[in-house]
Amino acid sequence: MSLNIILILLALSGVGGITLGYVLRVLIGLAQRGSVELDTKQKLLQAKEQAGKIIADAEFRAAVIETERLAPVEEREAKLSQREERLGVREEFLDSRQRDIDEKEDQVRAREAEAVRAVRDAEAFAAERRKELANAAHLSEEKARDELFASIEREYEEAVLLRLQKLEAHGRARLEDKAREILITAIHRLGNAVNAEVTSLFVTLPSEEVKGKIIGKEGRNIKAFERATGVDVLIDDAPDRIALSSFDPLRRHIAKLALEALIADGRIQPAKIEETVEKTRAQIADIVRQKGEAAAYEVGVIGLDPKLVALLGRLHFRTSYGQNVLQHSIEMAHIAGMLATELGLDPAVARAGALLHDIGKAVDHEVQGTHVEIGRRILEKFGIDKRIIQAMQSHHEEYPYETPESVVVQVADAVSASRPGARRDTVDRYLERLGDLERLAHSFEGVEKVYALAAGREIRVFVNPGKVSDLAMHALARDIASRIQAELKYPGEIKVNIIRENRVVEFAR
Repeated sequence: MSLNIILILLALSGVGGITLGYVLRVLIGLAQRGSVELDTKQKLLQAKEQAGKIIADAEFRAAVIETERLAPVEEREAKLSQREERLGVREEFLDSRQRDIDEKEDQVRAREAEAVRAVRDAEAFAAERRKELANAAHLSEEKARDELFASIEREYEEAVLLRLQKLEAHGRARLEDKAREILITAIHRLGNAVNAEVTSLFVTLPSEEVKGKIIGKEGRNIKAFERATGVDVLIDDAPDRIALSSFDPLRRHIAKLALEALIADGRIQPAKIEETVEKTRAQIADIVRQKGEAAAYEVGVIGLDPKLVALLGRLHFRTSYGQNVLQHSIEMAHIAGMLATELGLDPAVARAGALLHDIGKAVDHEVQGTHVEIGRRILEKFGIDKRIIQAMQSHHEEYPYETPESVVVQVADAVSASRPGARRDTVDRYLERLGDLERLAHSFEGVEKVYALAAGREIRVFVNPGKVSDLAMHALARDIASRIQAELKYPGEIKVNIIRENRVVEFAR
C-alpha cells in the first residue's frame, strides 16, 4: 500500500516538474522576444538616420555636379552665339561679292558677244577684199594663194635649203654626241678584266716517281689517259710538271682534274684512269651548272630552265678569239642593261638577250647550223619570251632588227668584243681549224670519237669495231686523209691514226 502511494507521489512530482519547466520556458521566451524587438527598433532608427545622411550628401553632390555640368554648356552657348554672329557677317560679305561677280560676268558676256560680232565682221570684210582682189587680178583665191607661196618659195629656196642642212648637220652631231656619251658612260661603269685563254694547262708533280707511274709500262698509262680524255700529254717540257694540251677547254679541265685525282690516289693504271675520268666528267657537270647559275644571278636574269642554265655554264669552257664566251656574255648583259636604261627601253629584255646571245656556241660542235640559228632553236624549245629571242638573234645581223633591244644587244656585243685586249684573232682561227678537222673526221660512218692532238698535226679516230673491220680501217684512213687534203688548209702534214679496240666486260658476283 505504501509502495503505491510512493509511486503516485512520484508521478505527481514528475508532472509538476514538467509543468513548472514549461512555464519557465515560456517566461524566458517572452523575455528574449522583448529584447530582440527592442534591438530591431534601435537598428531601424539608426538605419533611417544613416539613410537620411546619405540622401542629403547625394543631393549635395548632385547639385555640385549639375552646377559643374551646366557651366561649360553656358560657355559653349556663348561661343556658338559669337560664331553665329561672325557667320552672319561673312554671309553678308559673300552676298555682296557674289553680286559683284554676277555684274562682272554680265560685262564679260557682253564683251564676248561684241568680240564675236567684231570677228564675224572682220572675216566678212576679209572675204570681200579677197573677192575684190581676185576679180581685179582675174584669179581665184586658190590660184592666188598658190602663186604667192610659189613666189616666196622661189625667193627664199636657197636660204631654206641652207637652214635645213644646218639643222640636219646640227641634229646629227647632237645625236652622235649623245650616243657617244651614253656608250662612254656604260663602258666606264663596267671595267671587267679580260683574261686571254690558252690551249694548255699544267699539273705540278710531287716527285719524279709519279712521272714514271703516269707514263706506265711501255707508255700504257699515258696512252690510256690520252684516249680517255682526248688531250695531248707533254711530259718532257719541264722536270716538275706535266703539260696538258688541247684546243677544247672542257677537255683540258677534265684532264687536269682527273690527273690531279690520280696523283693524289697513287693508283695509276688504265682501269683506274677510265674510272677517274668518268667521275671527273660528273664533277665538271656540277661546275658547269654552278657557273651558269652564278652568271644568271650576277646579271639579274631569273626564271631560266635548269637545262638552259647548264648550257649557259658550258660557255665558261668556250672561247671566242681568245675571249671567254661566258665572261663576254656577262659583260654584254651589264652593258646592254645600262644602255637600255639610258634609252628608256626594257633593261630586263636587253640583259637576257645579251646573256643568251651566244648560247648556241655551247653545242655548235654537235649540231649543224650557225650558233645564232642554234641558239634561236634552243630558246624556242625552252619557251623563252619572244622579245628576248628577237633581241639576241640580230647581233650578227643574220636577222633584221625587230625591236630596239635587238639594236642594244648588237651594240653591246660590238663594245665588248672590240675594246683593246678583249680578243686574239689568230688563236681563235687556230682553234677553228682544229674543230673543223675533228668535225670532218667525225662525219664518216662508224667513227665514235675524234681527238685532234699535237697542235693539229695528228688526229686519233676511235671507230666502232662492229661497223669497221680491220681491212676497212685502211680504206677509212685513206678517205679521211684525202678529204683533209681536199677541204682543209694546213701547214705541214697531218697524221691520221685509226684505233679499233674490242673490249668485253663481265662481272663475277
